[in-house]
Amino acid sequence: MENFRKVRTSEEEMPLPFPDLPPDVVEMKVKEGSKIRNLMNFAMAQMEVKGRRQIVFSGCGRAVTKTITCVEIMKRKLGGLHQVTQVRYKTVLEVWENQEPPPDGPAQNLTVHKNVPSICILLSRDPLDPTQAGYQPPEPRHEVGEDVSGSSVKGLKRPLPPPREELLPKKLQVQVSGSPRGSGSTAGQLDH
Repeated sequence: MENFRKVRTSEEEMPLPFPDLPPDVVEMKVKEGSKIRNLMNFAMAQMEVKGRRQIVFSGCGRAVTKTITCVEIMKRKLGGLHQVTQVRYKTVLEVWENQEPPPDGPAQNLTVHKNVPSICILLSRDPLDPTQAGYQPPEPRHEVGEDVSGSSVKGLKRPLPPPREELLPKKLQVQVSGSPRGSGSTAGQLDH
């Protein structure tokens, strides 16, 4: 394959796996090179400014992680969103061109069909069917940076416990056997 170069990649178009979606639902197609900031600016504007009730994030292959990240950011910023997640496989076609074609003919191309994991996540302000596979209810409404009692803790949902005595640094005794001072004597102390 060292003489081949990828010239084109195309994804199989598949309908969204959610029944009863409105025809004008916004689908955020996340790609490997998409910038999360750009995706989130557009998606937040759709939900907050335009008042959309539902939005779908989808991605495949290496974009799956970025898709999940976008969903988690939106859930944290807006709160109260119902979620349904569907995982499936999508066929991706890659066309590879031979960089060293035979002298008596045209360049040879290879077409590779790959099945890659794909994810579609529906976020909705309106309640969804909780018996549907992949359903997640909205998280309890806590502001980020507050614990349950309402006291502010920088970036933490709950305060950390005080350090335990056995975890604090101690001076360690190091014993060296067979030393000139005698077997098992203390050779020195180390700070840990």
